[in-house]
Amino acid sequence: MADIDESLEFIPLRIAVLAVSDSRSMAQDTSGDTLVSLIEAAGHVVGARKIVTDDRPLIRDTLQAWVDDEAVDVVISTGGTGLTGRDVTVEAHRDVYEKEIEAFATMFTIVSMKSVGTSAVQSRATGGIAKSTYLFALPGSNGACKDAWNEILVWQLDHRHKPCNFVQMIPRLEEHKRLA
Repeated sequence: MADIDESLEFIPLRIAVLAVSDSRSMAQDTSGDTLVSLIEAAGHVVGARKIVTDDRPLIRDTLQAWVDDEAVDVVISTGGTGLTGRDVTVEAHRDVYEKEIEAFATMFTIVSMKSVGTSAVQSRATGGIAKSTYLFALPGSNGACKDAWNEILVWQLDHRHKPCNFVQMIPRLEEHKRLA
């Protein structure tokens, strides 16, 4: 599946990890721990990490602060993507997005089907772009975080991945502003 051009040098990205939970502390944030381990094992840098409650304005403001921080290239949140009344992470992400990456949700569903079967329909994982920052909202389970990272994000966040990847587009994400 992955085609890596080994002649290119790896470029580490700075990735912020946000856990959304009303009940977890940093010590109990196993999905955040999972993401941090995967991010670092791939050679990227965890530039920030935080836990916030299931509060749409709080989630939105945290995402926006990281989007506004030039030291953050990617934000990955975990939790709050389900169907219950407290699950507002997706809405908070969409408050920040300039463009949604609709195919991310589709690909995540396909990947999840291999692990959890038709239960994949209950996830509202999403991805988008704001300024020149990529944002992804993943479910709060360790398995979902592993699936999203190992099957999608590890490849798309590696500029050596062919035929194309998210990283090679970073310089072009705001080109419309330079042309205006």
